[in-house]
Order: sequence, then structure tokens, then C-alpha cells
Amino acid sequence: MKRNYLLTAALLMIAPAVWAQKATSPAAFNHQAASKPTKATSRPKLVVGVVVDQMRWDYLYRYGNRYTAGGFKRLLQDGFSCENTLINYTPTITACGHTCVYTGSVPAVHGIIGNTWYSPIIGRTMYCAEDTTVTTVGSTSAAGKMSPRNMLVTTIGDELRLSNNFQSKVVGVAIKDRGAILPAGHSANAAFWYDGSTGNWVTSTYYMNELPTWAQEFNNQKYPQQYLSKPWTTLYPLSTYTLSTADEKPYEGHYKNGVNNSSFPHDLSSIANGTIAASPFGNTMTLEFAKKAMEAYSLGKGSVTDFLAISLSSTDYVGHQFGPNSIEAEDTYLRLDQDLATLFQYLDAKVGKGQYLFFITADHGVAHVPGFMEENKLPGGTWDDRAAMNDLNKQVAAKFGVNNAIKAVDNYQFWMNHDAIATAGKSEADIQQFIIAELLKSPAIANAFPIAHLMTTTLPEPMRRMMSNGFNAKRSGDIQIALTPGYIDGGKTGTTHGLWYPYDAHIPLVWMGWGIHPGKTNRTVGMTDISPTLAALLHIQMPSGNVGQVIEEITK
Repeated sequence: MKRNYLLTAALLMIAPAVWAQKATSPAAFNHQAASKPTKATSRPKLVVGVVVDQMRWDYLYRYGNRYTAGGFKRLLQDGFSCENTLINYTPTITACGHTCVYTGSVPAVHGIIGNTWYSPIIGRTMYCAEDTTVTTVGSTSAAGKMSPRNMLVTTIGDELRLSNNFQSKVVGVAIKDRGAILPAGHSANAAFWYDGSTGNWVTSTYYMNELPTWAQEFNNQKYPQQYLSKPWTTLYPLSTYTLSTADEKPYEGHYKNGVNNSSFPHDLSSIANGTIAASPFGNTMTLEFAKKAMEAYSLGKGSVTDFLAISLSSTDYVGHQFGPNSIEAEDTYLRLDQDLATLFQYLDAKVGKGQYLFFITADHGVAHVPGFMEENKLPGGTWDDRAAMNDLNKQVAAKFGVNNAIKAVDNYQFWMNHDAIATAGKSEADIQQFIIAELLKSPAIANAFPIAHLMTTTLPEPMRRMMSNGFNAKRSGDIQIALTPGYIDGGKTGTTHGLWYPYDAHIPLVWMGWGIHPGKTNRTVGMTDISPTLAALLHIQMPSGNVGQVIEEITK
């Protein structure tokens, strides 16, 4: 009796283990999987990213009463706006911005620390997208000797292609080479940009050996001449541009066509190829080319998600020349609003409303023209980095006997001539201390310090964090300069950007379409949060150098 009891107890103990083994065996697992089929992951047919070069966040609302129903108003009504999106590194410059949007990374990691920077290795200033191993495709100029090889990390487009063994197609389009190449990534199917010397859209042998027939046909249409055959006049009566300063201002730049004023109408027909980029019609042409590329590569027509990265460069050229308070800037955004409405209609028809994911942002903002600031009793001014470098080199030579102690200046940084200082037997720390003391005598300089002392220098947040994110140990300079608010590195006409202040760092970010519910958040998010959010929406890996966080409000 006792033996039967023990046998029964043993069987009861063994049975669950046997059942568990059967349940977790491959055959059992396959049977269970077959009985409960998994639902396929939902993804959009196409992602369209638009970076508006030099778009301040307030442009979403400043001209809001004049926008059409189908452009910016549709974005804000149907989309989700991250109202407090900030760039989280310095310098706030085009190449850095385009790279950060599509990598979720910062210059410290991805290596694109400016449009240009001094390279001690090659002994000269280098361009962010330069590549001497490739040649131009589409013209005989050197405009196509470009590639993404200087970018050290992957983009969201690269990760999309990796996610399905390169079945997704990724294409980049912009007037500026860096605005097409860096967003598209290393493994892109194509990137196209505009060669102002010939009036052709081009690419490089990094992507292909011959310009596609459709692109050749586009070039043959001579769109710059078509768009600028008539003078650029305002879209609406000039007197209605009450949100801008008077048409003629001495601090606005002039076109290089012999005209000695900055007033409407702007007759640019004689220099159409080189000047269309500095008119609102450059954006129109870019979007038309992007549509042709979308059709040629059948983007959004396959079984996997494709990606179209567009950068609109003309807003930057117009903004630099005339400033953000100019009639030219206002008219450019009113025309861009109409161009976006046309783009949305096109995407609705070709891909399907709700079938594509769209986002729009900017690579940086812009400062007001110093002349405008002075005119309105607002703080600001100018500083000339090269003049400062030349003057400091003269002073160092006189005091320390070292010639050309500063080798280069770029991105608000000085690169020291280490060899010359060492050969002269002088203390680099003493020379740097002297240079900094001289810099701080200028009202244009808020601070200057050795970059090696960044973490011990008394700095407010977010300045320290932004400068740290912008510091790349192998590419950055030796002395960091911070300009006073309202000051720019430039001359008496026009304006620029590059600093950590909100006018340069506060950018728009609006999402619309597939998976997006209308709404907005005032929570602070970073430019680097765009790519990880896209990765979460697409259910793919984030880019290799990502430091951003998912914007949870978008994905819920």
C-alpha cells in the first residue's frame, strides 16, 4: 500500500514536467504558432521628411493668417506639433542640423562638426561632404565630388534599409549637396543636388555612373530660366506685407546682377542658374524634382516602407541675404505654404491619404540682422572671426615671437599652431590665456575658454551641454568662443546663425499622416529625438550613434 502511494506521487510529480517539455518542444511551439497566427507589423508605405533650411519655429504662426488651408494650416490642424523642439548641440549650422535630424546623434559622435572645419591631418579646411575619390555625374563641374563618407554613423534611412535586407528605397533631394547627401545616408539608392554653375541637377559616382534619363529630361527643361523669366514680385500687394519691415533697407544684401538696391521687383533672369537658389522658386523646383524622383524610384509603391528626404534650401539663402524681418522672407514662406499644399495633394493622390508618414522640421533658426536690431534699439552687433584671428596673430607675434599662432578659425573655434609654438619654445597655455584675455575685451564676446577646460569652466545650462555635444575630440579646435546674444559673425548686411541661443536653436517639428493623431506638446524635445521616434514608429533599430529619446506623445 505504501509502495503504491509513493509510485502515484512520483507520477504526479513527473507529469507536469513531461507536459511542460512537450509544450515547449519545437513541434508544440510550431503547433501553437500555427493555431494563433501573428499579426503583421503595420508600417507606412512611405516616409517623407522635409527639412526647411533656416526655419525659425515662430514662422509656423507669424504668417499664419496668410497661410492657405492646405499648407501649414493643414499641418497644424491634422498633425502633431512638438512646439518646444530645440537643437541640443552647437554650432547650429546646416550640415550639423541635417545630420542630427536623420541620425539622432550629435557632432561629438557623428563627426559633422560644421559645414567646414580645419583638419590638422590634411593641413587645410575641409568640407563636410567632400570626397576626392568620386566624380560628378550630370555636369562637368566639381559639384559632384561629394559623398557621405565623412559622417561616422548610420542614418534612419540606413537602418530602414538594413531592417529588410535593403529592400526599402531611400532617396535624398536638395539644392545644397549636404542637404541631400547627409540625410540620405551611406546606403541610399540615390541623392541629387543642384549645380548652380550649370543649372543641372547632379549626383556623384558614389551613387551611380550615369544620370538617369528622367533627371536628364528634367535638366533639359531649363527650369531656372522658366521660373525666373519674369521678375520676382510679391505674391500679394506689397502694401499688405505689414508683418515685415520696409522694402528697402540698407542692411539688406543685394543680388550680384548690378542692381544697387534690395527692393521688389527682383529681376534675376540674367543670372537664373546661379540665383534661383536665393529665390522662393528654388523650393518649388526642388519639390518638382523630388516628385520626379519619387515616381522614377516607385517610392511608396512596394511591399516595404520607402523614404524620401527633402531639404528646402532657398529659405536659407533668402534669409541670409535679407533677414527674417524682410518682405522677401515673408513672401518666401507664403509661397512655400502653397508649395506644401501642392505636395500634400500630390502625396494624397499618389500614395494615399493616411498611407504616408510626413514630418517637417528645420536644421537651425536665424538671428535678426544687426542693423535691424540697432534700428529698433535692440541689443546686437557684428564680429568678424577672420579679422579677429589676423589681429590676434599679430599681437601674439609681437608679444611671444610666434608667427601664425592661430592656424584657423571656424565654427566659433580657433585651431592653434601647435608645431610653431613648440618650435619657438613657448607655453601654449600662456598664449591661449593671452588670446582669451584679448577676446574678452570685445563686447561681441560673451565668453572664451580652452575647449579642454569645457567641463570646469563656469557656464550656464544648456550652453555647457550643447558645447559638449558639439565637441569632437578628433576634429574640433582648441579655443571655444561664445558670442553675446544678438551678435553675429558677419558684416553690415544680411545675417547668419550658429549659436546656442533660442533664435538659432528653436525649430519647428510637426508630424502628419500615418499613425499620427492631431495634437501638440509643449514639453521640451531635442532635434536628436526625431530619428529614434521614427525608429519606434517603423519598428526598426535606431541609428548607430543615436543619443535621442522617443517622443512618447507621437507613438501613443
